[in-house]
Amino acid sequence: MLHFLTIGTVLGLSAGFAPGPLLTLVITETLQHDIKAGIKVALSPILTDLPIIILTIFVLSKLSNFHGVLGAITILGGCFVLYIGYQCISTQGVELNLDEKKPKSLIKGALTNALSPHPYLFWFSVGAPTMTKAMNLNHIAPAAFILGFYSFLIGSKVFLAILVGKSKTFLSGTTYIYTMRFLGLTLCLLAMFLFYDGLSLLKLL
Repeated sequence: MLHFLTIGTVLGLSAGFAPGPLLTLVITETLQHDIKAGIKVALSPILTDLPIIILTIFVLSKLSNFHGVLGAITILGGCFVLYIGYQCISTQGVELNLDEKKPKSLIKGALTNALSPHPYLFWFSVGAPTMTKAMNLNHIAPAAFILGFYSFLIGSKVFLAILVGKSKTFLSGTTYIYTMRFLGLTLCLLAMFLFYDGLSLLKLL
């Protein structure tokens, strides 16, 4: 259980702090309105991700006996995590254009998340395979993964909304940049484990 809780925590933190459409919307809403508006957007994955999770787990459950396919998907997940890790390591901060009009509600924040490819890529290539592996262990392990992932995904975005509301220079400061680099290195390490699992499923190791 601790293993899957740790994986969920690392992935949640990385996804929460990483630059992207939803983070930009959280920060922009905070700067244009207030911290409460940014927090509302940060909560939007709660509305959008459940159907994605159910769909991807259903699809992968039908492929549970096809180890070659699962191995290829796991390797794809490793590539996706490695790419996110590279983005985290190379980030120089978050740039915003406050002249643009951004959505201003929880529902529009949910639409931003739903129309982004990141949740679908994550759950198909990383989240659902991890959940499937956890479910084969016991019923607590997948709950621990979900708890770790969403607690830190949403919690980190709420934390950023509060920080940005109080200090607008945080996202271009060294603390944020070094935090992203540390998370990026952790993701690269996690990608190596995914590559190992994928190659094992393909019986190449």
